[in-house]
Amino acid sequence: MTIRVIVADDQPLLRTGFKALIAAAPDLEVVGEAGDGREAVRLARAAQADVVLMDIRMPVLDGIAATRLITQDGDLAGVRVLILTTFEIDEYVFEALRAGASGFLGKSAEADELLNAIRTVSRGDALLSPVAIRSLIARFLATPSAPPPMDEAARRDLAALTDRERELTMLVATGLSNDEIAARLVLSPATVKTHVNRAMAKVGARDRAQLVVFAHRCGLAG
Repeated sequence: MTIRVIVADDQPLLRTGFKALIAAAPDLEVVGEAGDGREAVRLARAAQADVVLMDIRMPVLDGIAATRLITQDGDLAGVRVLILTTFEIDEYVFEALRAGASGFLGKSAEADELLNAIRTVSRGDALLSPVAIRSLIARFLATPSAPPPMDEAARRDLAALTDRERELTMLVATGLSNDEIAARLVLSPATVKTHVNRAMAKVGARDRAQLVVFAHRCGLAG
């Protein structure tokens, strides 16, 4: 099955480079390119995309706002957003994840990293390396506003989790993979995956990245 990709970046040269890389992969296809966030949202709807490579800093509508429009649209529930950023960790990345992005990738990444990143998020998995998560958490917790107030909906979602699901959510938020969690808790990776998936379903997380965001909101990532 071919993965349909939209490239959204305000720099034509970068778009051309990304398109060339993606076109060389037999399982990927570029179905549109956008120079601003509003066009990216329009194309996500019109081209029936699977993944949108989204730059953050764009004119008309920035990548964070565009991501939020895509992830909040019920008709685009299957569309994943992969944020492209100049720096792997910057002040906008957490906001992008809160807006519904499935992960992020530095623009300096190798070609194979980009292609694998597209495949990863298209499967519904989060593109959040342990190092990236730990750096993200460190920056987030260092801000005066962290952790954010937990609203009533988040309290209900947290209460709905079993003790095991809450424990695994905390471990996911520290950047551990399913295999690492399984080894730590002496469980099978399949059992861990089942619990994590149930936790995501209960809190309305689209993918693993959103589970990390939920953990922040509820103070489980301290």
